[in-house]
Amino acid sequence: MPPSMTECSANKLIHGDVCHRTSNSKTSSGRNGFVKNHCLFQQPQQKNRRPSENNHVVRNASLYSKPFVEQFEETPLLVAVLTYMGYGILTIFGYLRDFLRDWGMEKCHVARERDEQKDFVPLYQDFENFYTRNLYMRIRDNWNRPICSVPGAKMDLLERATKDYNWTFEHTGKVVKDVINMGSYNYLGFAENTGRCADAATESTHKYGVGVGSTRYEMGNLDLHEELEQLVARFLGGCLILSDELNHASLVLGARLSGAIIRVFKHNNMVSLEKLLRDAIVHGQPRTHRPWKKILILVEGIYSMEGSIVRLPEVIALKKHYKAFLYLDEAHSIGALGPHGGGVVDYFGLDPKDVDIMMGTFTKSFGAAGGYIGGKSELIDYLRSHSHSAIYATSMSPPVSQQIITSMKIIMGEDGTTLGGVRLRQLSDNTTYFRRKLREMGFIIYGNDDSPVVPMMLYMPAKIGAFGREMLKRNIGTVVVGFPATPIIESRARFCVSAAHTRDMLDMALEAISEVGDVLQLKYSRHQKHPHLPSSQGSWSSEESLLQEPSH
Repeated sequence: MPPSMTECSANKLIHGDVCHRTSNSKTSSGRNGFVKNHCLFQQPQQKNRRPSENNHVVRNASLYSKPFVEQFEETPLLVAVLTYMGYGILTIFGYLRDFLRDWGMEKCHVARERDEQKDFVPLYQDFENFYTRNLYMRIRDNWNRPICSVPGAKMDLLERATKDYNWTFEHTGKVVKDVINMGSYNYLGFAENTGRCADAATESTHKYGVGVGSTRYEMGNLDLHEELEQLVARFLGGCLILSDELNHASLVLGARLSGAIIRVFKHNNMVSLEKLLRDAIVHGQPRTHRPWKKILILVEGIYSMEGSIVRLPEVIALKKHYKAFLYLDEAHSIGALGPHGGGVVDYFGLDPKDVDIMMGTFTKSFGAAGGYIGGKSELIDYLRSHSHSAIYATSMSPPVSQQIITSMKIIMGEDGTTLGGVRLRQLSDNTTYFRRKLREMGFIIYGNDDSPVVPMMLYMPAKIGAFGREMLKRNIGTVVVGFPATPIIESRARFCVSAAHTRDMLDMALEAISEVGDVLQLKYSRHQKHPHLPSSQGSWSSEESLLQEPSH
């Protein structure tokens, strides 16, 4: 098996990475496996340290204006061993079933190549095919569940059943009502079919229709598109690519298609990034040793599988020092971080001009579709004239454009209300509350304390499917994630907190998570557990309360 497929968490964070991992075998009060990456500012470093934590102070704390806290607890040794054993057992039975299929003793549902295609290059590696047939199919019912309502704080699911062990599904005709949605990227609660955004989108549909039917270079450039571009600009305020090892697959693919040389630095590790920058400047290009024309640093705002936030102040400092360029993907952070919803740049209080290329999507916090690229006017003009998608793709649908405009104006406070600030504060409060409660229950969760993406570690393959099914039985919709989206032994559940979640919804979800965690023995954390949830006084009492405009 290739090493990249078996990379464990301990291999990712060494020699000054996000945090120092502790050895599984050491159980002293100072090194018991629980680690925390905690930047301390304007106070002695020994202050606020608990014996059960191993704090890693950022090298350039002066670059930060607020504490930067990320936690990654080491996998317990017994859990790691049992996880490998689980995959070993599944692999043995997988080869046995493949043998039975080859000899016709078990029905084979796998698509087979024709004899004349045997010499074609395979689309997938042998291990990936094996994994899909014998491991993924066992738990396939946890993905692609059909939704038959707005995917807001609550949603309705179509019930389905399988008679051939998840190879095919049939709808039963029943609907699972009022499932609490803990999986959608609905950070600010704009996934809704009522309210100001929906009304504005409906009005734009009556005025412009649903589609445009032309490119922006021909007859598809609406005044809505011009307004949206100006609004986004106000809202955001022979090359080498240095890419974070946990960048999204779309960034990795785009970097490869560019034809540039790619070098990968350890996740959020400024020591690793600086070493690559120095090596690139000292040694230059391979063989010729000529200086690189450009060095581009590629990072994300929030890493969607780890829940961590990029150390942007340090990245910008390195970028300036070594005269590099910076590409920032704010897909998950735009609208969800910062006092004004401006993403990770706003979160750290930095100057957007220090980021050369800012990319983000409208699919998450804004409840719409599409995305944007921000940068200098020369860059945008170049993309407009050279990008195939800009030239040949049909223009954005008018109601989608209007949804983005309305939601962005609400976030910016240009709608005449303070509803945007209310949503941002509610998202922050919900995130803090949800993360703290999971940690107190004894679960291992990853990421930054301010990240609305909350990964909770499951580890063992059998528990991936079991957790998703048991949560749905309790009317909680969750996302479970495994290989190849994560390292093969780091399977997890990923919760996405929303401003539309009420405190009662979060408490119901937490109670269900705790109950399923006890049944499946998922409370792996070694730090002190707290017995139960406190009351939810002073929180939102209904879903509608978030959507009401404050009285003036």
